[in-house]
Amino acid sequence: MNKLNRAHWSADNKAGLATAQAEPVRVLQIGEGNFLRGFFDWMVHESRKQGKFTGSIAVTQPRPAGKPKIDALNGQDRLYTLVVRGIEKGERVERRDIVSVFSEAFDPYTEWDRMIGLAVSPELRIVVSNTTEAGIAYREEALTEGKPIASFPGKIAYLLYRRYLAFDGAAERGLLFFPCELLERNGDKLREAVLRHAEDWKLPEGFRGWVKLHNRFLNTLVDRIVTGYPDEAQAEAWFAEWGYRDELLCVAEPYYLWAIEGEPELDHELPLASAGLNVLWTKDLAPYQQRKVRLLNGAHTWMAPLGILSGIEHVREFMESELGERVRTTAREEIIPSLPYAQEEMNAYADTVFERYLNPFVRHKLADIAMNSLSKFKTRLLPTLEHYAAGAKRIPDGVLLGFAGLLRYYRVKSDGEGYHGVTFDGRRYTVRDDADSLAAMAQAWGEAELGEEALEQTLSRLLKLEAVWGRDLSEWPDLSARLAAIIESLSTKEAQR
Repeated sequence: MNKLNRAHWSADNKAGLATAQAEPVRVLQIGEGNFLRGFFDWMVHESRKQGKFTGSIAVTQPRPAGKPKIDALNGQDRLYTLVVRGIEKGERVERRDIVSVFSEAFDPYTEWDRMIGLAVSPELRIVVSNTTEAGIAYREEALTEGKPIASFPGKIAYLLYRRYLAFDGAAERGLLFFPCELLERNGDKLREAVLRHAEDWKLPEGFRGWVKLHNRFLNTLVDRIVTGYPDEAQAEAWFAEWGYRDELLCVAEPYYLWAIEGEPELDHELPLASAGLNVLWTKDLAPYQQRKVRLLNGAHTWMAPLGILSGIEHVREFMESELGERVRTTAREEIIPSLPYAQEEMNAYADTVFERYLNPFVRHKLADIAMNSLSKFKTRLLPTLEHYAAGAKRIPDGVLLGFAGLLRYYRVKSDGEGYHGVTFDGRRYTVRDDADSLAAMAQAWGEAELGEEALEQTLSRLLKLEAVWGRDLSEWPDLSARLAAIIESLSTKEAQR
């Protein structure tokens, strides 16, 4: 069976999209992975179908290890298949498309001059990235002419400098940056790192002023589950049906959202909202970030410890258990009222969240979600508890159940190689988190066992760990007593099963 190539356009009635690979590069994409291909590139593809977006994308990888995917793209005429699969408005959906948006795919570490050539191209207007949260961070790095720069912000700083020189600092030659890294204020952080490199390398003050005044580093929020390549059995079944193989086959859920902090007029540069896509230009990204962190991410952090302790492995399985209704109620009746937004709007968003959790084609492991749960709790669920405590209100039972599950989940011991806990029915699980926080939790639980103290006393000492929570939570009235009652109830209930 042949690999996907140009010949398969006609089979999918996509022959008109061949022009994408002949048009000048308007977008430089740094990130070859599944997410951007299942998110941004698909959006550009949809906009092209309507004749709204003209131009093409040049894609390159942020790290040397990404070269095999660049080679695979070139081996398939820079095409790949995207399958959108899941639940949409209560119905199962499955849609397939061959995406054709790339005119170039190359390795910057072996073709650095090609990267510079793009930087000084007058047609280039947009840079999109997904380099992971660590990838957008500043790292000190020397500038050596002719040698590729390793870090993403360092690359951008140098490429912008070459562009500044090529066009004599012309205002209209600035670029628009759309970072898709899962980092709050990602545009601001990228801009800051770029300017630090410019300062390190003693680049001219005029260049730094040009970066600040004539380049836009837009803060964005991305939201879509892109699972990438499916299991082999499903992939082989599809290949047999389609009549071609695709080693870059990518699968995504139906839901997606891209919120961008910028004026709606920028849509003429990147016409996605005008193509009917769920892309929002907004003056303030904070409401979209807060609802995602507190509801979608918060519900994940609420369910993961409780699910693992109860022997549940996946999100969908959790939602179909008796605990599923409890997380729904907690979100609607306790988390949403703590947010300063219209409840009708927040409940509509919650509907999409729970529909996504029930996607039968996404096997999202609770063990993966549970990684670094202590820091996640601080940003995702602790603000809800603080909302009630700060107003001298009784903390609701639902969010407290999630906190109790977290504390019981971190009843861990070190085995010399890592930390592990034991479920309600005696099965062992591994906990992955910050080493200092794990050591503090293990010590507190260990001392409790040695002294045979009451559970409430142990929890009180755990709540005092300011290094873990960012404050002393034992000050909140009756918190340790209520948490102890919940944990004892959970353990008793499991013991009776």
